[in-house]
Amino acid sequence: MLQLQSSFWRVAHGREIELGPRGVIMAIINVTPDSFSDGGRYASVDAAVEHALQSVSEGASIVDIGGESTRPGAAEVSPAQEQARVLPVIEALRGRSDALISIDTYRAETARLAVGAGAHIVNDVYGLQKEEAIAKVSADTGAGLCLMHTGRGREKLPDVIADQYHFLVRSLEIAAEAGVMRERIVLDPGFGFAKDADENLELMARFAELQRFGLPLLAGTSRKRFVGAVTGRDAAERDVATAASSALLRLQGAAVFRVHNVAINRDALAMADAMLAARLDFERR
Repeated sequence: MLQLQSSFWRVAHGREIELGPRGVIMAIINVTPDSFSDGGRYASVDAAVEHALQSVSEGASIVDIGGESTRPGAAEVSPAQEQARVLPVIEALRGRSDALISIDTYRAETARLAVGAGAHIVNDVYGLQKEEAIAKVSADTGAGLCLMHTGRGREKLPDVIADQYHFLVRSLEIAAEAGVMRERIVLDPGFGFAKDADENLELMARFAELQRFGLPLLAGTSRKRFVGAVTGRDAAERDVATAASSALLRLQGAAVFRVHNVAINRDALAMADAMLAARLDFERR
């Protein structure tokens, strides 16, 4: 039985956010020309800032700013190019919203500059295992860390949960060696990253097993290819199914939800949260 455990995610600049009592939404802000779902729509600073502010008004508590597409086959950008895209957006948002700002990067220097510009969280899709120095950035600045599992560039174990533990245990070791406190860490099982549709669905079905880490969990299913495989819909038409997956994963213990469409996921999570609260109230009688 899922318990609504409450904890505080400690992040940079003396901020924190409570995780547990309700699902927390992290809005995806792609400052890129080639992201799989909305590439180019928010590539300018003004468009990205306005989209972020709109997302906050719709219910996002965190905005995740990314300057390089992580879709399969996307062209790699230089660190300077990535920084030129994201840093002005972070600087502009810092003075216009109280929402937490996350930088979606695996580069330590980009992370360092982003936190200096006002970001609170570093969201690393390689779980510290591409540039380990990113862990030192968190330790030095107090930035929150989102450590994501990926199957890219390595041989995976055949069992999806065993592979999660194999990879994420190493990520946590890197974080600990750098001096990052556990209260600054959230784990992301990396839906879609070198996982086929069957693996993603099994990961959804067994998501509650990841609670054994004892850390808050992030779910990022938004508009992913496996959602399209289930529904037969193109990326831009996957928001309803994404919201359904968010609600299902909330019932299995996910705390943070990284999404494109904030409003529809907010409503889905409100229903899941209400049901969880009602069930907890019933069990306490």
